[in-house]
Amino acid sequence: MADLHGILALDKPLGFSSMKAVAIVRRRAGGARTGHAGTLDPLATGVLVLALGKCTKEIDRLMATEKRYLTTIDLTAFTATDDTEGERTEVALGAPGARAAAPARDEVEALLAERFTGTVMQRPPAFSAMKVGGRRAYALARKGEAPELAPRPVQIHSIAVTDFAWPLLSLDIHCGKGTYVRSIARELGQALGTGGHCTMIRRTMVGAFGIDRAVALDALPESITQDWLDAHGAAGAGG
Repeated sequence: MADLHGILALDKPLGFSSMKAVAIVRRRAGGARTGHAGTLDPLATGVLVLALGKCTKEIDRLMATEKRYLTTIDLTAFTATDDTEGERTEVALGAPGARAAAPARDEVEALLAERFTGTVMQRPPAFSAMKVGGRRAYALARKGEAPELAPRPVQIHSIAVTDFAWPLLSLDIHCGKGTYVRSIARELGQALGTGGHCTMIRRTMVGAFGIDRAVALDALPESITQDWLDAHGAAGAGG
């Protein structure tokens, strides 16, 4: 087993699970102990912070740092997964229980400021890694036993609307540990009287690690050495 130590920010590509990314880095690092500081969904891209060797002791600290995400939300439908993987349940304007007309941008921004900023109660997605009775929620959901997860407090520092052309809403989210972007999409849609699921999620920051410091998966060498890790990551635990 290789004796490598460091912290590496990876730009995780679409379709890869966080654990698959960890496995690739571990193999290329000669079997060095490797872990990640916060799951990134397969349908999300962006910063996945990996810790190798002695730096794995820093994972809890890194997981507690602030995050930033870019996301695009489709307001015309809900899905069971709160992203594009699940089957769509359409919400047509003017239908029973839905609003009559599309919301204006200023209405969306006012709602985000009032109900989605600060310490908010958020219900995690049924398809998530939360544990229910010792089992992952997504495992239960895939068997048709989707659990009703209780809302929990999360910290959302800011949400900025970067673009809005009905039905697609793009947001820049700055938040604390444990915040689910997919839950923001679902709960915003419920509050607006529309649908709401994420069509794109990109994590652009984990603590001190911005997307500009992240290494693309296809840029990883076949054999990761300490010199390469020192040059492309953070050799010390301080990040």
